[in-house]
Amino acid sequence: MNIAPNSYSRTRKRLMTAAASLAIAGALGVGALTSGTVPVLADAVRVDAPQVPGFADIVERVSPAVVSVKVKAKVDQTADDSSDQSQDQDGFNNLPDNPQLRRFFKEFRGFGDQGGQGGNRRFGHRDHSNDQPRPVAQGSGFFISDDGYLVTNNHVVSEGSAFTVVMNDGKELDAKLVGTDPRTDLAVLKVDGSSKFTYVDFADDSKVRVGDWVVAVGNPFGLGGTVTAGIVSARGRDIGAGPYDDFLQIDASVNRGNSGGPTFNLNGQVVGINTAIFSPSGGSVGIAFDIPASTAKEVVQDLMKNGSVQRGWLGVEIQPVTSDIAESLGLKSQKGALVSSAQDDGPGKKGGITAGDVITQVDGKDVASPKELARMIGAYQPGKSVDVTVWRDGKAQSIKIDLGKLPNSDKQASNDQQQPAAPAKPDTLADLGLTVTKSDNGKGLVVTDVDPDSDAADRGIQPGDVITAVNSAAVTTTDDVSKAMADAVKSGRKAVLMQITRDDNNRFVALPVGKG
Repeated sequence: MNIAPNSYSRTRKRLMTAAASLAIAGALGVGALTSGTVPVLADAVRVDAPQVPGFADIVERVSPAVVSVKVKAKVDQTADDSSDQSQDQDGFNNLPDNPQLRRFFKEFRGFGDQGGQGGNRRFGHRDHSNDQPRPVAQGSGFFISDDGYLVTNNHVVSEGSAFTVVMNDGKELDAKLVGTDPRTDLAVLKVDGSSKFTYVDFADDSKVRVGDWVVAVGNPFGLGGTVTAGIVSARGRDIGAGPYDDFLQIDASVNRGNSGGPTFNLNGQVVGINTAIFSPSGGSVGIAFDIPASTAKEVVQDLMKNGSVQRGWLGVEIQPVTSDIAESLGLKSQKGALVSSAQDDGPGKKGGITAGDVITQVDGKDVASPKELARMIGAYQPGKSVDVTVWRDGKAQSIKIDLGKLPNSDKQASNDQQQPAAPAKPDTLADLGLTVTKSDNGKGLVVTDVDPDSDAADRGIQPGDVITAVNSAAVTTTDDVSKAMADAVKSGRKAVLMQITRDDNNRFVALPVGKG
């Protein structure tokens, strides 16, 4: 059948329009279209998935217990801010001699004048005629009782003379300092109020596992209550902050101003207290360190009761037991703490502990490392009598020690030896790669040269070091050293233990012997 051109065109357009309508209907999921019907869109996509736990309920419950801590100090009117003699304005003199840690605390703490602008407060002269307490730090804290006791960091309050606590609702309350413990970086403040305070409990951190969710609440950069979340990424971290290092490592974001704030588990209990971060730049890179709840709980109880912490004191300097040292002493493992020096006025020396002893147990409990020994002894009260097991002369011995009181500052062992000048005629210990000479006082051998390719060089022995003993036997000549080495070989040992004195400090170095 023939179709006229115009009729064909009209028929073709109708067919194309119908096809397009069907295509649109199919794309929209709409059924058959009828003339004059408006297309209806399908419902938005929804997926039935398990509800992911959030932190809102926890944060809502614990936030009233978390506060901001503002610290003010009276300006020293004799100090000139432009002078290099501004005595520890930021309060870092009591920190361990660790540049990275000191740099962190400077970044973590510092809020200068004008609410944290800081700026040029160290430069130029200021008019001191109207000096008032000025802000020197701003951190975080949290209530641990309904009558107003709260916890923060020592480094937040250490230079303060006046303290203000800012509540979650913005209300400000004056606080007084109850006590501090610089060794664990903890402090307790007390505020008075007409009503009871919302407070939180410490968790049993022995149950904390790597991978557990945690929530950090605090006052970063002076912003007020801020919440970050992460996980526990490690336990028992040693960051070189002090003898009681036993930090939780968390990956929640922690910044300047979070210091002293709590980290919570999903039950709203405090598992740790923010105290340090790892940061090449001073800002958070997601690695933070917390004082564990178990440590904080014990220290806080002492501070609330006595205003200070009383710790037992053994009075010895100690170092780790390496595999070489264990071999030289006939120990089966590297556990324990090697006594490098016993202080003259310390209870350890009075009880019979000597340099070269390896402390392996305290009251029957194994000592894994020097850090663990420090924590074990520090947990006892001064005056407590303890049984200390030492490894000496190839066998274990038990010594009863009456612990003393840990001095306010860490006491260093003294040594009568002065670093003597080397006489003109040195002698050699070729097997050890050492050149030595007799000391002026006749006690020990002074190292005058070290073969850079020797084991002695690899283990850090330097010219000027004084070898005072080998395998606990005093040495005054190279023959004494050679005899001690021969005795070690006969006993089947592969190393000798040298007692080294440097700058009036003792340490032990194990050197291999009997190489063929």
